[in-house]
Amino acid sequence: MDARAIIAKIRREQDPTSAELTWFANGLATRAVSDAQAGAFAMAVCLKGLSDEGRVALTTGMRDSGDVMKWNLQGPVLDKHSTGGVGDPVSLILAPALAACDVFVPMVSGRGLGHTGGTLDKLEAIPGLKTTQTAASFRKITSEIGCAIVSPTSAIAPADKRLYAIRDVTATVESVDLICASILSKKLAAGLDGLVLDVKAGSGAFMKTVAEAETLARALTTTANGAGTPTAAFITDMSQPLAPSLGNALEVAVCLEVLSGNRAAAPRLHDLVVALCARVLAVSGHAEGEAEERVSAAISSGHAMVCFAAMVRAMGGPPDIADDWHTHLPKAPVVGDVPAPRSGIITSIVGEALGLTVVQMGGGRQIETDRIDPRVGLSDVRPLGTKIERGDPIATIHAADEDSAQAAAHAILRAITIGEPVEIPDLIIDRIDP
Repeated sequence: MDARAIIAKIRREQDPTSAELTWFANGLATRAVSDAQAGAFAMAVCLKGLSDEGRVALTTGMRDSGDVMKWNLQGPVLDKHSTGGVGDPVSLILAPALAACDVFVPMVSGRGLGHTGGTLDKLEAIPGLKTTQTAASFRKITSEIGCAIVSPTSAIAPADKRLYAIRDVTATVESVDLICASILSKKLAAGLDGLVLDVKAGSGAFMKTVAEAETLARALTTTANGAGTPTAAFITDMSQPLAPSLGNALEVAVCLEVLSGNRAAAPRLHDLVVALCARVLAVSGHAEGEAEERVSAAISSGHAMVCFAAMVRAMGGPPDIADDWHTHLPKAPVVGDVPAPRSGIITSIVGEALGLTVVQMGGGRQIETDRIDPRVGLSDVRPLGTKIERGDPIATIHAADEDSAQAAAHAILRAITIGEPVEIPDLIIDRIDP
């Protein structure tokens, strides 16, 4: 095997063999492949692309470059992945809801990226909770409670960790082939029996158009199924925040409201969780209609909340989070409403701008070393189609100080348009089956 020959093949639009791509992925992990060769490989793939078979081979090679978990449990091992949006804490409800349906969810998650919030950052808003767990504790929590949401260890897909860092500095992040290999190598290393993908389209997503989202969703499902993991996908609307709150502690609070049985706290969030759970249960052999009823009952009955509270306790968080989350979650010192400057209908929301506003308030990272303030963010963001009178609040700001609150208010007024009624997109735009 020779890295130069493999790169040259891709540059000439010839398909490397599966063995060559597997060797290259392993070389990324072992450093048999140099930084220069890794950068050239990433650029060649970005410009020329891989075939479906090549993408599967690269993904499985990166998956197998580290530990791949094996399970022997009394139920299917399932998971979901989202391409990221604003006000999107689906994982915090989905994992315990599936656990309440006798499913096991070993969820390896990430941190905030750009304008989107990260699942791990949201969970760490809960005092004491540690998302960094050993492989043994990850396995134990998943087996005993049914779900665990943790950060990836260095042993999970080390080839991806190295290649991603190189892509970040070589302008090759946007390659669909490399995105698929990066996402799926980590997810499939969890030893899944089934996976559902939530590929978002709209102003708050990385993919702004449905066509872009569909391209990525089809590539992801083709690759995951080719790698041996039954996978389906939804393309979902991100023309507005999924939940009415943005920011780490505020999104956890919304999730706990939903888990307590209050669907009205975030109806779009609740309904997407139910749909995603039902779809991944169907992938593993359940009837989808019955699965929706079962998931809805798990949430409304409080069983999913019991699973969430048990997971929080096992990961170092407070034992009474289900009963007293208002006391435990941190609160910002400056809270105030943003009044509507005119009467009308909320016709558009630039989700990316709202997400970046939360980042600038301290709720996300502008550079890698930034420390996140879990208290800050937005709540009660009015959804599209809401009729507003002049002076009515269109969002509530939770800030660390008055200056950042004022800056956030100006940004919110620029991001939310009040005008005439418009057609609101469906929550689920399309679905892609295995």
